[in-house]
Amino acid sequence: MLSRSCFNLLNLDDCCSVTDMARIPRMMNFPGIITDFNGQEGMKNDQSRRIIVANQLPVKAYIKDDDEKEGKKWCFEWDKFALDTLILQLKDGLSSDLEIVYVGCLKADVELNDQEEVANYLWENFRCVPTFLSLDLINKYYHGFCKHYLWPLFHYMLPVTPSHGVRFDRSNWLAYVSANKIFADKVYEVINPDEDYVWIQDYHLMVLPTMLRKKYNRIKIGFFLHSPFPSSEIYRTLPVRDEILRGFLNCDLVGFQTFDYARHFLSCCSRMLGLDYQSKRGYIGIDYFGRTVTIKILPVGIHMGQLQNVMSLPDTGKKAKELQEKYEGKIVMLGIDDMDMFKGIGLKFLAMGHLLDQTPSLRGRVVLVQITNPPRSRGSDIQEVEREVKRIASEINRRHGKPGYEPIVCVNGPVSTQDKIAHYAISECVVVNAVRDGMNLVPYEYTVSRQSSDNLNKALGLDNGRRNSVIIVSEFIGCSPSLSGAIRVNPWDIEGVSNGMFSAVTMNDSEKELRHEKHYKYVSSHDVAYWARSFDQDLKRACGGHYDKRCWGMGLGLGFRVVALGPNFRKLSVEHIVSAYNRTNSRLILLDYDGTMLPEDKVDKAPSEEVISILNGLCSDPKNVVFIVSGRGRDTLSKWFSPCPQLGLSAEHGYFTRWSKDSDWESRPVAADLEWKKVVLPIMEKYTEATDGSSIEQKESALVWHHLEADPDFGIWQAKELLDHLESVLANEPVVVKRGQHIVEVKPQDVSKGLVFQNLLASMQSRGKSPDFVLCIGDDRSDEDMFESIASSLDNNSLPDKAEVFACTVGQKPSMAKYYLDDPVEVVNMLQGLSATTAKVQLLPKSPLHQVSIVKCHTAFV
Repeated sequence: MLSRSCFNLLNLDDCCSVTDMARIPRMMNFPGIITDFNGQEGMKNDQSRRIIVANQLPVKAYIKDDDEKEGKKWCFEWDKFALDTLILQLKDGLSSDLEIVYVGCLKADVELNDQEEVANYLWENFRCVPTFLSLDLINKYYHGFCKHYLWPLFHYMLPVTPSHGVRFDRSNWLAYVSANKIFADKVYEVINPDEDYVWIQDYHLMVLPTMLRKKYNRIKIGFFLHSPFPSSEIYRTLPVRDEILRGFLNCDLVGFQTFDYARHFLSCCSRMLGLDYQSKRGYIGIDYFGRTVTIKILPVGIHMGQLQNVMSLPDTGKKAKELQEKYEGKIVMLGIDDMDMFKGIGLKFLAMGHLLDQTPSLRGRVVLVQITNPPRSRGSDIQEVEREVKRIASEINRRHGKPGYEPIVCVNGPVSTQDKIAHYAISECVVVNAVRDGMNLVPYEYTVSRQSSDNLNKALGLDNGRRNSVIIVSEFIGCSPSLSGAIRVNPWDIEGVSNGMFSAVTMNDSEKELRHEKHYKYVSSHDVAYWARSFDQDLKRACGGHYDKRCWGMGLGLGFRVVALGPNFRKLSVEHIVSAYNRTNSRLILLDYDGTMLPEDKVDKAPSEEVISILNGLCSDPKNVVFIVSGRGRDTLSKWFSPCPQLGLSAEHGYFTRWSKDSDWESRPVAADLEWKKVVLPIMEKYTEATDGSSIEQKESALVWHHLEADPDFGIWQAKELLDHLESVLANEPVVVKRGQHIVEVKPQDVSKGLVFQNLLASMQSRGKSPDFVLCIGDDRSDEDMFESIASSLDNNSLPDKAEVFACTVGQKPSMAKYYLDDPVEVVNMLQGLSATTAKVQLLPKSPLHQVSIVKCHTAFV
């Protein structure tokens, strides 16, 4: 947290808002003339670039002989034929004249002496910025933290014992942070923060957004998570869970493959940071200190053109023909997976064995070809998976194999793109059996490869050109929801997967064609270009309001965040309000209590002696009308504030009002009695019984259902249900059903804090004492009614033209108020300053005539 002495530097005044200063742009419009960036004006001339940041650059690096220097030299080329090189493929979805910069690691170890030369060459020829990480840092950051800790955790595997996964290691976490810092430094070297957009890829760089946001408050950041995001029960075990969540929240747009992953993220934000989300016009947004973080759900696609180009190559047709001859007379099922504990290869083999055990007629006819790519990391867990896969395959081949026939054919990868497509082309079915996977594009690639192609049709001797395909897909992978025609299976259910295999190999051709057409229509229209274009459009939309608000940073380290508020919203200065207070003669002071003068987490809710003294000090000035405006009941307020005889009280949001301790309580006239409570109370009791941690507060005029202590997700769910239930039941009753912060409240119509202000204003004006000073302080949604009512009074000239008006919310958040104070401590200190001013004035000698006028004025209000 920042020290108190620093807060003056954070005031949103023009003179000290550092982040609003014009920045020197990367490009000048004319020689010698630098254009100031002023709000949206600077966005009209779009010179923005896209800076794509990923763990690895889409570049192949290798060393060859240098004939000129009689030595070795580095050579580079785009890694065009890697099907998973999304960061290179996504440029097809962006404008052709848009400059794209890539930041990431090279897939090679470059010696220190060569790094500068290599960096310059990559920048000049590829617009790539390499991040050179030491081998020790790579081992801890990538292999240690990313692959052996984060990857299993995000795939729902907890390190319950030391032999079952890798536990959290603080040194590996610090290496992860250090690596992210190196990536951040490289982005700083090339970015123009006023114009460029940064698009960060995947879980290797989840704290990078915080580092970038700390350097440039208004930087435009998008993040796409390609892996799963685990449920809150799994994620909350992460010791650095808050730091990583805040990294996501320092982005403008966060993308997920499926709604499940996005839902888990939103649940974590709610449970661990207390943040709610809203859905508006099809977009999900989280309000984070005045900034809206947009959530996007869109699965990644494949590069259609690249696949179709490879399909048209003569070598691809030749390979497909060779495979067709090799497996002639066999029904081929295909699996293509990395050697990974989550790919379910062993479970797939067990299902194949079960299929042959239960269906003797398929023995000798069905072959499962499994292409296994090398693991992306190393460790004992990978070795254990390899041993298990080999053991199961050997056992099934021993049991069901015979000369010239192996039920399971294992192909050790990596294999070329042509080989992959050739295998796709001759396979009747593809089996993707992962127990957990972020997306997995194998079914998409298979679908496109099975589409009619002149080259493959000719090579395979297909005349009609009609193709079909069948996909068996695990329900636990990201592509499953988009494949509506696939056979979905639970990979843990060996018998269920076996039944799926049987259905696939016995399915008639017409049904295969229908399923294939459905899948091809989706895959071809939702390719990688569509994905990139859609994400880029939403990123620009999410960043569209950056210059409409005033921003400043708060917090240290990875707890840093940016507070973004309206241009006229500023911190209430004690000196300013005291000066206005001294200049005015008729003052109206309205104060909420809980959360405004009292911290919400305080157990003893009664006012302190200091608060009582301050209130008595303010009430002692005959120029002041002071009211506590609260949602609490009148009995509680009467008891707590009995030491303040001249203090006005407005209980239950204005249903009851009392001008002083000696006056009677007045109630708002309502259209009907409170018979509706007999209907509402039993309904609330049922929801309370069904929702552990919830409770009912019975007021004289209202009923309130609280769910603060309930499970956050279930409480919100039940609150929505209760709201719908009560609205339907009370449709013809003169009441209002409202949701607040952890509450559902039913109260009579025409009762609100906004009406309290209007009534007090009308009463003062009727006595010829229209207020020339209004101070209203509150912290929650009910207080926004007062702020809105005050704003309306200013608009319709109900207040004097020269009236000093201070509508102030507690906490830095969007509000109808024009001012804010950080917390109840600052509220009390500010009120102490006003009370002290009153005391000083009262110490001055007064004439007898002046004292008489004061008494008459005060008596009129009482």
